[in-house]
Amino acid sequence: MTLVHPPLVAPMIEGIETEGPTVASTNPARHGEVVAEVRLGGPEVLVAAARVARAAQRGWADVPAPVRGTVIGNFGRLVEDNADALARLVTREIGKPLGEARGEVQEIVDTCRFFLGEGRRLYGETVPSEMPDKQLFTFREPVGVMMVITAGNFPVAVPSWYIVPALLCGNAVVWKPAEYAAACARALTQLAQRAGLPDGVLSMVPASGEATADGLERALEAGVVDKVGFTGSTAVGRRIGELCGRHLQTPCLELGGKNPMVVAPDADIDLAVDGALFGGFGTAGQRCTSLGTLIVHESVYVGFRRRLAAAVENAPIGDPTRDVLYGPLLDARFAAGYERHLELVRGHHSTFGSTAVGRIGVGAPRRGFVGDPAEGLYYHPVVVDGLLPDDELFREETFGPIVGLTTYRTLEEAIELANLPGYGLSSAIYTNDPATVFRFRRGVSAGMVSVNNSTSGAEAHLPFGGNGRSGNGSRQSGRWVLDQVTRWQSVNWDYSGRLQKAQMDTTIPEADLDFRLNS
Repeated sequence: MTLVHPPLVAPMIEGIETEGPTVASTNPARHGEVVAEVRLGGPEVLVAAARVARAAQRGWADVPAPVRGTVIGNFGRLVEDNADALARLVTREIGKPLGEARGEVQEIVDTCRFFLGEGRRLYGETVPSEMPDKQLFTFREPVGVMMVITAGNFPVAVPSWYIVPALLCGNAVVWKPAEYAAACARALTQLAQRAGLPDGVLSMVPASGEATADGLERALEAGVVDKVGFTGSTAVGRRIGELCGRHLQTPCLELGGKNPMVVAPDADIDLAVDGALFGGFGTAGQRCTSLGTLIVHESVYVGFRRRLAAAVENAPIGDPTRDVLYGPLLDARFAAGYERHLELVRGHHSTFGSTAVGRIGVGAPRRGFVGDPAEGLYYHPVVVDGLLPDDELFREETFGPIVGLTTYRTLEEAIELANLPGYGLSSAIYTNDPATVFRFRRGVSAGMVSVNNSTSGAEAHLPFGGNGRSGNGSRQSGRWVLDQVTRWQSVNWDYSGRLQKAQMDTTIPEADLDFRLNS
């Protein structure tokens, strides 16, 4: 069904009228269904939004932190009260199964609940001085204006990881969402703005990638953006990191992943298969934390492969409004990219898990498909066996329903294979041996390690982020993200009535360091 009058999503900036090209955000599960018409802002719109945010930020920072926390609590309550409508919009606009969409919305609520309390815990410290009649203090201060640029695979949860703590700490935010998830972005922005935020503190600007890069560069040169938060590809993250570095800024970069899962000889095989199925194919493999490569001990390989094949073959796939493992790919551009990755399957590989490889359709049906595959961007799940360390498919993020499989003999070899692609976001190991767990944890380069759980699944109060090709070591979520959205200020207060010079005027009592006890 095509909507006769789809809603218009335009840049949401207080007091600024914008004109620009319009694109359609469509339902990837139903060809021709336009979810929203999206008016894109140009580079000048992003700069204008940053200037508005700059003007509003100081007044927002002057609001006491516990009161800002109350506003964040209001935001969470509004999301909770509108949870079903927001989840259904997520499913409709990006094709995420409704159960997962509801979990994503709950993550916003959890994030708001956590940071409601942090409004009363933005602690500094009182530090003892080496001199008399002098006190030292530290304070957290907002960085200023934060530009947040996010992908659309988690169109509302991941933006909240940036927006909620940034606002709590007294920053203003300009948010550039993915164009293909703009209706979700508008809905989330509306809920946040109605929670008690002053005008201009949060704005949303849909824009193309080219316009975003140009607008960010102009805003940094104009000095109206103080921090950048980016979730997306490693390639784009490198460009943003280089640009911010020229302005002596450190961005918060959450990038791609080639996340390994190790299956040890003593693993619960059925549990490991469950973790591989959800980690590899949930959200159609379009998570930054999706399982990339299964690294299975050779002693359990045959049994694991047999059970995994059965699980993948029997997994329900299709209409995301029904009970399925995954629905369509996010957008036509991701479908095209995924098809290019399928070309990396080589002659020494074998594939299993479905009746075909590639797009599901009349010429390549999927047994047990739920719904009509001709309506959307549906693709077969694929497990590629026989991966070698030199294979591109082993080393590169694929962002789709494809998982690699290889074997190992020693834990050291498994760790080496896990680290080889150079990503370092998420990882998992299935074992019941504590020594194996701690050896793996210490050796793997990932910022997140799961034991007997999948590579996907973040809780709102733990740090989220990666290393290497997965990010620059910055972290989101929990109290750790506060270091991304605040800067430390130190104060020394001398009330002695005279100038006391550190390191020079410090009085140290004399000691007899030559003293020795009689034996």
